[in-house]
Amino acid sequence: MITTTIKPNQTPQPVRFTVQDYHRLVALGFLDEDDHIELIRGELVQMAAKGTAHETCITRLLRVLLPIIGDRATLRCQSPITLMFDGEPEPDFAIVKNRDDDYELAHPTPADTLLVMEVADSSLEYDRTVKLSLYAEAAIPHYWLFNVVDRTLEAYSEPAEITPEQFGYLNRCIFTSGSAIALPVGEQTLTLSQIFP
Repeated sequence: MITTTIKPNQTPQPVRFTVQDYHRLVALGFLDEDDHIELIRGELVQMAAKGTAHETCITRLLRVLLPIIGDRATLRCQSPITLMFDGEPEPDFAIVKNRDDDYELAHPTPADTLLVMEVADSSLEYDRTVKLSLYAEAAIPHYWLFNVVDRTLEAYSEPAEITPEQFGYLNRCIFTSGSAIALPVGEQTLTLSQIFP
């Protein structure tokens, strides 16, 4: 006969995953690239479905960013960044420092990352809160949120601990579709009318 002891006031605790656990799940075949899952603060998070406005913005950004960045940095699209032991998001875009192996040996880290970009329609609130806090805590210097609902760019800079264990950015600028913004690589600007016609 099997007996179990239930301790009073014991509440169930979620299982948290590390980046190593997450990679092991992929290696064992429990997860694959088509699952669209990110590791956020130890939790496996299903990424939101992408609408046509989201995909159109991605296409336009790819077309415009590659020539602007050139060979001064590396543009990555929907690829992982290892932020900490329990976080490996896949932002829509990241501009990272060039590396000889093109990150074959390991994903970029915050020290490699110059700018992270998310494109948001249905995920707008999540990207403004959870993702913003995650990138700020990792001290990624620039976070751009392309708001396809309002056709604006929210540009965040100067990551900081706002209150104990609450991270954010000290600067937030809103750019409308008629604006241009300088990339943190070189002196080229991104004209938003090319992204939000």
